[in-house]
Amino acid sequence: MTDPYEAYKVYNSIKLHFETDTYDAIKYNFKTQITPQSFFKRKDKYFFAKVAKNYGKDLVHYFVSNFVRGSSYIGEMLNEGGEQNYRDHKKIRESIHRTFEVDINKLVDLGYDFDKYFISDDGQHPMIVKIWMQEEISLETVVILNSILGFVPRESKKISETIIWPDIKRKIEKYTPFVDFNKDSCLKILKKRFT
Repeated sequence: MTDPYEAYKVYNSIKLHFETDTYDAIKYNFKTQITPQSFFKRKDKYFFAKVAKNYGKDLVHYFVSNFVRGSSYIGEMLNEGGEQNYRDHKKIRESIHRTFEVDINKLVDLGYDFDKYFISDDGQHPMIVKIWMQEEISLETVVILNSILGFVPRESKKISETIIWPDIKRKIEKYTPFVDFNKDSCLKILKKRFT
């Protein structure tokens, strides 16, 4: 079982990772400047004890699964939605290449040219991001495609919308190190379906 303070440290580092542009939880090995005193002053210590007991060694993925799906408060994460976020995340993690293939098939079925999905027209989000926001494909597929094609940094220069895009861009980029996939397998799926 993981210590509640350790769970708080992991939570805090993941929170900083996803909510700031400068902190990188992987680079800093999930370390932050929090102290045991700051933890013991919190009124929600019980939540961290419960998460530590239930998720132990999988704490990082538990917190990541909730942050990428919009739950950032520990109290929210302990409701049914938080557990569902974790189960959905775990299911995708365990079958990442199958999820990617299913999503690529959906893109093929839409019938657009491959390049059209990744171009920002008239300062708007690339079509691939719009399709993800409509929940037609997974965030993991967008992350994999960005890892292969690098469309987010390239198209960011063209996007004039400044309210939603910065958060979307940060989410895609910050989630990238947590998406474990085989680049060659994903390239093979792309080439098979789009050529």
